Amino acid sequence: MALLIDPPTWPAHGTSWSHLVSDSSLDELHDFAGRLGLGRRAFDLDHYDVPAERHADCVAAGAQDVSGRELIVRLRASGLRVPARERGAAKAAALLARWDAVLPGLPGAREVGDDLVARWHEPHRAYHGPAHLVHVLDSLAVLEGRSPGVPSPGEPAPSGTSLRAQLALWFHDAVHEGVAGEDEEASAALALAHLSPLVPGPTTSLTGDRSPAPGVAHLTPDDVAEVERLVRLTATHDPDPDDVVGALVCDADLAILGSAPDRYARYVRQVRAEYAHVPDEQFVAGRATVLEQLLALSSLFRTPLGRDRWQERAEHNLRTELAGLTARGLAPGGDPRQ
Repeated sequence: MALLIDPPTWPAHGTSWSHLVSDSSLDELHDFAGRLGLGRRAFDLDHYDVPAERHADCVAAGAQDVSGRELIVRLRASGLRVPARERGAAKAAALLARWDAVLPGLPGAREVGDDLVARWHEPHRAYHGPAHLVHVLDSLAVLEGRSPGVPSPGEPAPSGTSLRAQLALWFHDAVHEGVAGEDEEASAALALAHLSPLVPGPTTSLTGDRSPAPGVAHLTPDDVAEVERLVRLTATHDPDPDDVVGALVCDADLAILGSAPDRYARYVRQVRAEYAHVPDEQFVAGRATVLEQLLALSSLFRTPLGRDRWQERAEHNLRTELAGLTARGLAPGGDPRQ
């Protein structure tokens, strides 16, 4: 493990700035920054912005002074790099705009969104962070025939299957401590706790005839119960054949498996970075088990479009990764998940 810092050559706010990164662990990066008194406001998805006057302090504390090019190369190799094309969509403001479009005008919804966005930006997340949330939401949009990204102004709020699927994806990794099964249960419980108060009472957000007020989203107890179920389903990614919304949620969550080889390789590095505390032998065994379980599914993707777009490439990616792990030797134990 190593902390790296490049020269202060980036001008802004009347000074120049360096980038402070870790080549293996966000936890290591945050611990180092905390010891130097660098606040979390200076953290930007994969690095800390360090003013020129603190550069020497970082080097004296143990950070390696490297060129900007070497810093980027080693950050990319670590899997912790968030590419420029993904940075804007992963910012808190952009995510909140997406959230507001899911439950527009619903009293209390923005507070829930604030909490969710803060959770998705938790510092220990390397793969299961805001870029993953953006990817699954965009993948769902593709499956539903919508345009990815923030909906256009005036676009109707989602309802029915789409509303439930989008909410499930917002909550599906809202709790992420790296414990299979327990994370999904905790995330499902969070969905229940956050969404239940948003279900309107006899008069809340409703007109006299009990219809939703114009332009205001509407949640029912059935919606909340279904979101809770869908979040739990992401523990197995094995919906029943007639579970249409379950198939959408699971396919969107697994879409990363069918990505291009370079993107898949970055995903693998990010997963390893989240489990940097796990010894290599244990990680290899746990990861291999996950890959074997995924390959044993009757089909990785349950929607026709998901199978057409991602199945063949996903199987190739998984088998290639598994072959590489097998060549390194397996040992019992471990629990690294997708």
